[in-house]
Amino acid sequence: QVQLVESGGGLVQPAGSLSLSCAASGFTLDSKAIGWFRQAPGKEREGLLCMNRLGVNSYYLDSVKGRFTISRDNAKNTVFLQMNSLKPEDTAVYYCATSGAGYCSGSANAMTYWGKGTLVTVSS
Repeated sequence: QVQLVESGGGLVQPAGSLSLSCAASGFTLDSKAIGWFRQAPGKEREGLLCMNRLGVNSYYLDSVKGRFTISRDNAKNTVFLQMNSLKPEDTAVYYCATSGAGYCSGSANAMTYWGKGTLVTVSS
């Protein structure tokens, strides 16, 4: 049974940093791609970046390039999202997800399994 559990959200000041975790179970990270998505109030869920089963990254949102990075720890079967230089417009619920395939997709509609999300609030 595939399960994804996000953690690490919270309140952070503008220009601050935060690291999110996505603990996976029911599969190993070297078999499936994992993507990070977010949904701000009143907006559609959008893809941010993804790591495929080979560990190659893909970015889907220009506004996070140079600020957000994705990594994983295969031993812990956990994917991380490091967010730096955070802005108020980064405020959203952040989700990790997988389509079950080994390649990445930035489309939320392509995802099959989702975590419940973790709230990130960027505010002074």
